[in-house]
Amino acid sequence: MSGRTSGGTGSGGPGSRGAGGPVDWAVVTGASSGIGEHLARRLAARGYGLWLVARSTDALERLAGELRQRHGVPVRVRTCDLADPAARRALEEELAGQPVSVLCANAGFPTCGPLRANDPAEESAQVQVNVVSLHALTRALLPGMLARRRGGILVTGSTAGCQPVPTAATYSAGKAFANTFAEALHVELRGTGVGCTLLAPGPVRTGFYAVGGMARLQERRFLAWLTPERVAEAGLRGLERGRRVVVPGPVAKAQYLAGRHTPRALLFPVLRAAVLPVFRNARDGSRTRPPSDARTWDRRGGTGTPRHHTTERP
Repeated sequence: MSGRTSGGTGSGGPGSRGAGGPVDWAVVTGASSGIGEHLARRLAARGYGLWLVARSTDALERLAGELRQRHGVPVRVRTCDLADPAARRALEEELAGQPVSVLCANAGFPTCGPLRANDPAEESAQVQVNVVSLHALTRALLPGMLARRRGGILVTGSTAGCQPVPTAATYSAGKAFANTFAEALHVELRGTGVGCTLLAPGPVRTGFYAVGGMARLQERRFLAWLTPERVAEAGLRGLERGRRVVVPGPVAKAQYLAGRHTPRALLFPVLRAAVLPVFRNARDGSRTRPPSDARTWDRRGGTGTPRHHTTERP
C-alpha cells in the first residue's frame, strides 16, 4: 500500500496523470475530524490522492487545502450525509467508476442511552451510517480493486462491538457488524491482491465525546486515552502489513479480549455495577454538535467507550 502521486494540486480528476505518473487514490469517510482526519493526513503523507467524505464542507475544504499545499497531492472534497440513502447512492455510483486503491470506511456515530428514550430518527440514521454505508461503499469499490488485483480496505470498528453494551445497544450492534464484516472479508480476499483490516480502537481523545454530552469522560485518566494520530497510523500500518485486526493500546486490547471471552452471565453484572455508572456520571446534559457535522464528528471518532445520547462508541 504505497502511494504514487502526480504532484497534482487537486484540479485533475481521479486517475489523472501528472509529471510523476498515475495517482493512487484513497477514499476516507468521516474525514472532517478525529481518526478520519488523521487517516487522511497519513495517506497524503504517503503520496495518495484523496477523496474526503463527510457532512462538513468547511472542515473538509480546510483540510484539503492544507494537504494539497503540504504534500502536493490532489484532493477532492465530497460532502455527503451517509445517513441519506439517496445521497449515499449517488456517492456510490460516483466512486464505483474511479480507480480507488484504498477505502478507509471510518464514518460512524453513536446514540447512547436507553433505546426507548433515544430519538428514533437518530437511531435509524446511526444504522444507515455505521452499517449500511460501510456495506454499500465496500460493495461499490471492491469490484474495481479485484479487477486491478490491488487495493486495501480499512474498516474502523470498535472494541464496543465485542460485546453487547446496554445503553448503547444500537451502537454496539452496529460495531459488531463492522468488526465481523471486516474480519470475514480479510479471509475472503486472500490471494486476490486486495486486503481488508479491522481497526478496533478503545478510548481516543477526539471531540466525539463532547458531541454526545460526555466530555467529562475524558477526565478519567485510567482509560489511558490515545491520540487519533496514533490510532490512524496504527491502522494504516496494519493494512500495509496485511493484518486482520489492529487494536491500538493496552486498554483497548483489554476491552477487546474481555468483550470477546468473558461469559455474558459475568459481563453484564460487571457492566451494571462498574462501567455504566461511569458513563452516567460523565454526562453533562448537553451535546455539542459541530455545525452540520454531528454524525461526521469523528465519523467513528475514536474510542471504544459508549457516549450517551448521540455519540459514539463504547
